[in-house]
Parts: sequence; C-alpha cells; structure tokens
Amino acid sequence: MIKKEVIYNGNEKQFFATDDPDKVIIRYKDVAVAFNNVKRARFEGKGELSNKISALLLGYLRDCGIRNHFIERVGDNEQLCRRIEILPIEVIVRNRVAGSLAARLGIEEGLKPDNLIVELRYNDDELDDPFINRDLAVALGLVSYAEIDGIVAEAKKANEVLKDLFHRIGIELVDVKLEFGRATDNGEIILSDEVSPDTSRLWDEQTGERLDKDRFRLDLSDVVASYRNVYERLTTVLKEN
Repeated sequence: MIKKEVIYNGNEKQFFATDDPDKVIIRYKDVAVAFNNVKRARFEGKGELSNKISALLLGYLRDCGIRNHFIERVGDNEQLCRRIEILPIEVIVRNRVAGSLAARLGIEEGLKPDNLIVELRYNDDELDDPFINRDLAVALGLVSYAEIDGIVAEAKKANEVLKDLFHRIGIELVDVKLEFGRATDNGEIILSDEVSPDTSRLWDEQTGERLDKDRFRLDLSDVVASYRNVYERLTTVLKEN
C-alpha cells in the first residue's frame, strides 16, 4: 500500500490517501486537545500508544461482529483503514455519570444509573457540539430513522463488548464516544474514527485512578504513563494486529 498526500490534517490525527481510493492511512500525533481545542499540549509517545490501543480495540470489536473501518496497523503511529465519509454525529454511551454530564446536571461524578445513557451530539466545533436527538438528526438530513436507530443499537453493542473486555483487565469503562461513517467502497454505515483513552473514560476498578484523557483535562499528569498502563493490560488478553 503506497501512502500518498495528506487529505485531512486534524488536531490529533492525519489522514493520508493511498493508491487504493477506498483506503486511507491514519497517523496518530503526539498531541492532546480538549474542550474543543481550547486546551492543547504535546506528549512524546502518546500517538504511538493511542494508535496501538485503538488498533487492538477496533480489531477486537471487528472480531466480535462490530463492523468498523480498521484493517491493520502498519506502523507504530499508523493504521490502514477503509475510507469513510464521516457522519457528523457523536454517540456517547455512558455507564456512569461523569465529566460534562455530571457538571450539567449538578450530580457528583460516579453515579451509576440503572439504565444505560445514550447521548447524541452534532459534531461541529464552531457550535460547541450541540446535543441533538434522533428527530433532529433526521431533520438535518444526516441519516434516516432506520439508520440512526441502527447506529445507536451498534453503539450499545460496542459498549457491552468493550465494558466486558476492560473488566477482564481490571478497568471500568465509564463512558465511550463513538463515531460512524459511510464506507466509500459500499456505502454501509460502520464504526469509524478511534476507540482509545482519548475517546473514553477508563477508571481502575480497584483504585478509581483515571487512565484516560481526563488526566490531561484535569491536569493530573502522567498522561503517557496512564495510556501505557492501559495498553500493557490490553496486550495481556489481546493479540496485536
């Protein structure tokens, strides 16, 4: 596979065209951003760890029947993926109340509700990613009702698979943000982007220690060490792609 020109340069990842129009190479940067790019910093080695963690998790999800864009890891910081036309919808699945949800509702972080919480957000930084519902998603022309219902159902399945996997290595999946897109090769809507400590909250089951991007958001230090902790635990139960 030949890597060609940059087709998208994001805050934390770069996307490169390849000699196959339906495949891209994604390179993870040593950069962390938070609060819609208000806070930004560089961490040596973060890109490699995020790439390896996401490759492990996307490969595992694929093996469990959750279709996604990941094909294989092709370098320490890079992975080969199916090319996607991303849908500007974030699906946030919450097993506990934490982060912005706790702040909005005035609830102490850590509340574990009896039900699963699923939020939809319109992915637009200029609008600060406003909350939407399935009716708005359809009204905006982003998806049909059948498609958004399928996306939410797939997100719930992915959450269950990931929650069980992390429990096996002593980590609680508090929440996870998932994105979906249409594959350019056949138009199917599949899980896209990444699954990593950048897009999920991960708490150590014994100590409650945060092992995710909240270490950067909340100035808790040891960002790279925490990501490495997650990666090393995952490699005890998953084979690298």
